[in-house]
Amino acid sequence: MGDSSVAAGALVPSVPKPDSAPSGGDAAQAQHHPSLAEDAGASPSPSSSPRQEEDQEDGTEAAAAADRELLCPICMALIKDAFLTACGHSFCYMCIVTHLTHKSDCPCCSNYLTKAQLYPNFLLDKVLKKMSARQVAKTASPIEQLRHVVQQGNDMSVKELDSLMTLIAEKKRQMEQQESETNMQILLVFLHCLRKQKLDELNEIQTDLQYIKDDINSVERHRLDLYRTKERYSMKLRMLLDEPAASKMWPSPMDKPSSLFLPNSRAPLNASSPGGLNNRKLDLRGQVSHQGYQRRDALACPDPPNPPIQSSNVIARKRRVQAQFNELQEYYLQRRRTGAQSRRQEDVTMNREGYHEGLEDFQSVLTTFTRYSRLRVIAELRHGDLFHTANIVSSIEFDRDDELFATAGVSKRIKVFEFSTVVNEPSDVHCPVVEMATRSKLSCLSWNKYSKNIIASSDYEGIVTVWDVQTRQSVMEYEEHEKRAWSVDFSRTEPSMLVSGSDDCKVKVWCTKQEASAINIDMKANICSVKYNPGSSYYVAVGSADHHIHYFDLRNPSAPLHVFGGHKKAVSYVKFLSNNELASASTDSTLRLWDVKDNCPVRTFRGHKNEKNFVGLSVNNEYIACGSETNEVFVYHKAISKPASSHRFVSSDLDDADDDPGSYFISAVCWKSDSPTMLTANSQGTIKVLVLAP
Repeated sequence: MGDSSVAAGALVPSVPKPDSAPSGGDAAQAQHHPSLAEDAGASPSPSSSPRQEEDQEDGTEAAAAADRELLCPICMALIKDAFLTACGHSFCYMCIVTHLTHKSDCPCCSNYLTKAQLYPNFLLDKVLKKMSARQVAKTASPIEQLRHVVQQGNDMSVKELDSLMTLIAEKKRQMEQQESETNMQILLVFLHCLRKQKLDELNEIQTDLQYIKDDINSVERHRLDLYRTKERYSMKLRMLLDEPAASKMWPSPMDKPSSLFLPNSRAPLNASSPGGLNNRKLDLRGQVSHQGYQRRDALACPDPPNPPIQSSNVIARKRRVQAQFNELQEYYLQRRRTGAQSRRQEDVTMNREGYHEGLEDFQSVLTTFTRYSRLRVIAELRHGDLFHTANIVSSIEFDRDDELFATAGVSKRIKVFEFSTVVNEPSDVHCPVVEMATRSKLSCLSWNKYSKNIIASSDYEGIVTVWDVQTRQSVMEYEEHEKRAWSVDFSRTEPSMLVSGSDDCKVKVWCTKQEASAINIDMKANICSVKYNPGSSYYVAVGSADHHIHYFDLRNPSAPLHVFGGHKKAVSYVKFLSNNELASASTDSTLRLWDVKDNCPVRTFRGHKNEKNFVGLSVNNEYIACGSETNEVFVYHKAISKPASSHRFVSSDLDDADDDPGSYFISAVCWKSDSPTMLTANSQGTIKVLVLAP
């Protein structure tokens, strides 16, 4: 679905990031922060008089002047080890000595000065120490104060210092003991939490083991029943096959006199063997009795015999189980636990095989998942023609009866093909049975599920058109969308209703019996996909560029019933597997399955690549198919988060053999109803019919 070029498909819309507000001056800051404005223009408190303010200012200036007098004129820091010069100026001892090493004048008055004219200023040193102590007392922590006292405590005696050290040592022991108790308490809390967690895990494992044990017993009982049933049918079959032989071995009543009294008979009957016939009867009865005992023993056998040699199909299915064992295990335990909880809440009966509901559901999943392992190509056709080089197929859909399928894309044509002809009559070129030209590139198709000849399309100009395939004419054209329309869908339960979504951030519901839209929903982001719930004409799922799926009840469209969040980029497709199961695709390279009844996520599927293009999404009861920007189609089972199979498109044309396969991508997929067969198309214009195979 390319807009500017044929090779590149249409990009999935994304929500633009809001522009950051330009940084302004003080006025802008004051506007966003009123407190700043108040502080900037704050006036003095009315309770303070001008005289008091002047006194405060004078005191502040005097303190600042006094502080300046205590600074060394050389280093401009508080004087340390004050020394006085002959000219009356005070400096740090190291500062003035260093200065006089290079010069012989006073830094303040420039009078001649030597090191011999320097004298210690004891009074100033004492003042500075007291001042420093006051500053430490005001601002320093107790530890810093203590360190300062020890460092400056020249008048402190040894006894006082020893007492202080004893006090500090005792405090240290108390703190170490308290810290040890705290550490033990934290360790104990951790161990208790770990014990509780492991006990919970153990209980869960024991419960799971009990589930597995019960299920093994159920499966073994069912397997034994199947074996006994098989033996009963085998016995009946042998009896039916043995009846002609038994009738031949038993002489009929009409044959007895002739066999006994015919004079020319060759039978070895004479007076010396009167019990010969009776002996033959007894032998035959013994044989029949022996066969009966064997059959009864077979029916009474508690265990079936050793399994026969496994076929290649069984071995392959076991390999698939091992390959996805972790995923299958997770699903089995999930279903089994859910079934057990529901059984505790309600009186849930078992099925006729003795299976619990969770086991029966898992067996169904295991059967369908291991049945197929690959996608096999059964037919292929090219969508392009000599007159239209644009080949990207944006949408492909089956009709109501799966007899016809329609394709649409950037070629501005809707082509309808007969499925049986494509599959059963291999040909390089298949001509469509119907072809309809449009004014703009097409983005989506939707067949009416009630009327076989009605199909709807949406295009890049925002026009939603309803077509009659039989007459090849448009029935209705809706032109209310202001931008490109990405998606359109007919309702299954109300065939006259259809819904569309567009880049103008609007969802519109139409009725084929009227020209204007019936319902209009305004949203805040581009609409990428819309889909009716198959069980109701009231519920619609909307995939949006705001990374969410909005689920609406059209009877109250002012707000969605629920908003499903989890995707990290635009939601490009939404499709219903059933009335309660909704699948979504996104350009974050994931698919997600949702439960619209309980409004909760079910599963996330990963394995394909989709970062910018519409790559298609299609679902049936069990499987989800989607395209990839690696020119592959992927199939997922709805219960397993990893791909069940995949197929890569490989160009068969010599002209395209040198092209980079990464430049093409899957653009559309569609399952045939209740069938392992699907249609896939890529951006090169190749359409393949694929079928899931063992």
